[in-house]
Amino acid sequence: MASLIQVRDMLALQGRMEAKQLSLSLHTPQPMIDAMLERLEAMGKAVRIQEDADGCLSGSCKSCPEGKACLREWWTLR
Repeated sequence: MASLIQVRDMLALQGRMEAKQLSLSLHTPQPMIDAMLERLEAMGKAVRIQEDADGCLSGSCKSCPEGKACLREWWTLR
């Protein structure tokens, strides 16, 4: 299990990562990583970055039946 400091250090080393990448790299369940990232965000140490619709290959994310599932969420340090 990873600690909050390990999550922060991994973000510092990699620049930006998705929660799933952090989970795999740190061998920690994703719900735990999600909670740690939200805690870092509340502390003002991490920032959530969401790709906007410009990153959509088809250009029709607003009417996508997948509900914007193709949009990725990244995390980086503040």
